Amino acid sequence: MKVAVITFPGSNCDYDCYQALKTLGGFEPEFRWHRDEKLGDVDAVLLPGGFSYGDYLRSGAIARFSPIMEAVVEFARSGGPVAGICNGFQILCESGLLPGALLPNESLLFRSYDVHIRVETVKTPFTSAYERHQVLRIPIAHGDGNFHADEETLAELEGDDRIVFRYVDADGSLTPEANPNGSAHHIAGIVNASRNVLGMMPHPERAVEPVLGSTDGAGLFTSLRRHLEGAMA
Repeated sequence: MKVAVITFPGSNCDYDCYQALKTLGGFEPEFRWHRDEKLGDVDAVLLPGGFSYGDYLRSGAIARFSPIMEAVVEFARSGGPVAGICNGFQILCESGLLPGALLPNESLLFRSYDVHIRVETVKTPFTSAYERHQVLRIPIAHGDGNFHADEETLAELEGDDRIVFRYVDADGSLTPEANPNGSAHHIAGIVNASRNVLGMMPHPERAVEPVLGSTDGAGLFTSLRRHLEGAMA
């Protein structure tokens, strides 16, 4: 199963994603540079975190126009699984593959520490290995993670079961203190209407081995592997 890991100028989690895919097995990760115009024969795409193009204008705004993104958009619209993590989430919103926008954190501070997120739906290619309402401990590292959308869009996300992860405390409760950036409805991750495009701010690739302090992120990659195996059966 080949997975394209997209590298933009300023990406700093591309090797983390590559290593997570290698560590968990069953994947053949391949890097794709932002100037590439084709994805090639791949089964899934990961847009990693970082500071693409130095976050000039706003996070993800320039990366959205990279040549490779035309291929990513086409791949996603054809039903291919695409996951954007942190800066990747921002790029997906800028590209129109996901609704809403990621604004500066309410505190106006860069936040980098482990948070708890609750799995809201297992009906995606990225969460089937989890249990609904399972609480995960996953690190964040962002300055623009405050998810914002108009009330109509938020109602659609809620009604269509498209909110994948929410920020919670260790007990799984929605508390103001558990929301690290002020995101609407405590949103930490969402999917598109077709459920094949995921955007999330926390970094599951940094939580796949005990030495990293948590293995709670491994389920995302296990879920993707199961999805691809099923698609190939």
